[in-house]
Amino acid sequence: MQWLRKKTVLAIVIGVLGISVGLMSFASSQSTEEAETSMLASLPLRLIGPAYPSGRISDFAFFSTGHHDYLAATASGGLWRTKNAGVTWAPIFDNEDVFAIGVVEIAPSDDKVIWVGTGENNSQRSVAFGDGVYKSTDGGKSWTNM
Repeated sequence: MQWLRKKTVLAIVIGVLGISVGLMSFASSQSTEEAETSMLASLPLRLIGPAYPSGRISDFAFFSTGHHDYLAATASGGLWRTKNAGVTWAPIFDNEDVFAIGVVEIAPSDDKVIWVGTGENNSQRSVAFGDGVYKSTDGGKSWTNM
C-alpha cells in the first residue's frame, strides 16, 4: 500500500511539474510571438519602388557604375531611378507630356545620355499613347522630344 502511495505522489509531482513546464513554455512562446508581432507592427508601411504608383514595369536600363544604379520604365507611370539597388526611387520623367514608357536605353558610350521610347504596346486596360522618342544628355534632368 505504501508503495502505491509513493507511486501516486510521484505521479502527481511529475504531472504538476509537466504541466508547469508546459505552461511556462506556452507563455514564453506567446511572448515571443507577441514580441515578433509588435516588432513588425512598429515598422511603418512604405511604398518601395515604382511598381505600386506606376503600374507595370516595361523595361530596365543599368548604368555602367554597377548593378545598384539603374532605371525602371513603367508602362503607365513614367521613368524611375534608383541609386541604391531599389531601396529608394526618384521619378525622372515627371515634367513631360506623356507618362507611358515602353523602352529605356542608356548610351554605352556615355551614362548621361538616356533614350526613352514613349507609349506602350501591351494591350491592357491602361494602355496609354506616346508621342515619340525622348533624349536626355544630362542623366535625366531634362528631356528633348526627338
